[in-house]
Amino acid sequence: MYRTHHCNEIRKEHIGEVVTLSGWVNSTRDHGGVIFIDLRDREGLTQAVFRPEESQEAAKLSHTLRHEDVLRIEGRVADRLEGTANDKLETGDVEVVVQKVDVISRSEVLPFQLDKELSNEDLRLKHRYLDLRRPRMARNLQMRHRVAKATRDFLDEQGYLEIETPVLSKSTPEGARDFLVPSRLNPGKFYALPQAPQQYKQLLQVAGVDKYFQIARCFRDEDLRADRQPEFTQVDIEASFVEQDQILALVEGLLGRCFKEALGRDIPASFDRLTYREAMDRYGSDKPERRFGMELIDLTEELKECEFRVFSGAVSKGGAVKAINAKGFADISTGQIDKLTKLAQEAGAKGLAYIQARDVDRSTWRSPFVKRMTDAEIEALRTKLEIEPGDLILFAADQWAEACDVLGRIRLAVGELRGLLAGNTDLDFLWVTDFPLLGYNEEEDKWNAVHHPFTRPKAEDMEKLEAGDFANVRAEAYDVVLNGNEIGGGSIRIHEQDLQQKMFTALGVSEEEQAAMFDHILTAFSFGAPPHGGLALGFDRLVMLICGEESIREVIAFPKNNKGVDLMSDSPAGVDFKQLRELYVRSVAKEKKPGGDE
Repeated sequence: MYRTHHCNEIRKEHIGEVVTLSGWVNSTRDHGGVIFIDLRDREGLTQAVFRPEESQEAAKLSHTLRHEDVLRIEGRVADRLEGTANDKLETGDVEVVVQKVDVISRSEVLPFQLDKELSNEDLRLKHRYLDLRRPRMARNLQMRHRVAKATRDFLDEQGYLEIETPVLSKSTPEGARDFLVPSRLNPGKFYALPQAPQQYKQLLQVAGVDKYFQIARCFRDEDLRADRQPEFTQVDIEASFVEQDQILALVEGLLGRCFKEALGRDIPASFDRLTYREAMDRYGSDKPERRFGMELIDLTEELKECEFRVFSGAVSKGGAVKAINAKGFADISTGQIDKLTKLAQEAGAKGLAYIQARDVDRSTWRSPFVKRMTDAEIEALRTKLEIEPGDLILFAADQWAEACDVLGRIRLAVGELRGLLAGNTDLDFLWVTDFPLLGYNEEEDKWNAVHHPFTRPKAEDMEKLEAGDFANVRAEAYDVVLNGNEIGGGSIRIHEQDLQQKMFTALGVSEEEQAAMFDHILTAFSFGAPPHGGLALGFDRLVMLICGEESIREVIAFPKNNKGVDLMSDSPAGVDFKQLRELYVRSVAKEKKPGGDE
């Protein structure tokens, strides 16, 4: 057999036993002709020692071994010599004295070392099968498995059925761009890969399934970043005859199980709640990072008549003035101010107003506008912002949402500059509720769904929807946030045909388009649809946070890079003309010929 034990299983109680291990050569050491190797498998390491007096043949072969050769060894478990135990290894008290060794597979020289972190991510992705051998990556995959298993076990206990929904579905406007798949059997027609199983899980509720879940693969053809992939996984949950509080309690229990199983950590049984308005007003974000203070303070009333027109001008246009106090950061450098100003401009602001309060007297304050403020305005700042010598005050003035967003980004950047979260391992869970139902897109000159078009308006705002007061309609929607990361979102859904048609109309979807794209779900709602709601957790992001990683690529076995390319298999790639012809598809992309000509 290849193994009697894995490489992290040998302990003192095995001393004297003959064992068989298989794995990779993690390291080799020559101690005066006696060769020591650390043999590695998925579970960990065991030290093996090759002594000529034990086996001449094995000792001779040991001198030819190099990193990542695959071995099968047979030997006797022995206590390590006094003073040579390794307390960093779980197997550090023992070693295997090798009596027989078989080289199963030889390894070429690796393109990178597995015992060191590599900054060249493309090289790691090119040889992902090697990258995954590293202990950190192996741990991440095991953690992903444990979170998935905890999810299935918990939801099964709650009576939820795991049901698969189609991967080849219909293209409908739900936010992001679809991946399209041409149909050979239906020339000129296309499937779409699902952005989420949204309509299917609602149709399952119409079908009477009552409680559904799925660890679902989803696809979105959009620009990528650290926490996005063209294909990703979500924990999809939907139930009938439920209200918001029941969904929130279910998810709290599910997350509690996941963190307990994966990390052995207990989390609160229930999470704090903030409305969308409160979260934006206090933190400038609908996924607030609350592990440090520096909350946004509203100064609209105090500065509405300020001579500094950036403030008073914003207020006169119905906007707001917001500020944060970065306590003790008045010694910020010019370069850091420039960096923050650039960030504010990238977020849509014209610049960044600030005060460096170096001492008590306002005459020592460094600011391009403070001399244009009255004593009353200065005193209002001192009182509301609790200004002390050494503080840095940062402002944003614009329409309320824009001012909150800009200052929220500045707040996070200041927190990073000051290292306010360095070494912080707290877990701050939070629900954000009562999102706007619709958001106006100036470029498209239309209203879009903030979550998706099947989200239910709050009952008390239904009259506003009917009256066309879309800006003030709130949704029965909720997001769950962990340490400033949205890890899931959901809503109570629309289940009435007429209300769903009104929602589509508000989104600018004509009756003809409704019939073409959504007839199946509108018809389903006409046959007695139960009230229902649910939530989807971003599984990759959840595992990323549990593992303490900063990118979901670190917890996905074979991810794409930031251009959507699988460097290992060189995908996407061109296909044969015959394949395209069978699909009635013609490529109009120009390919570069050798020499650079098109």
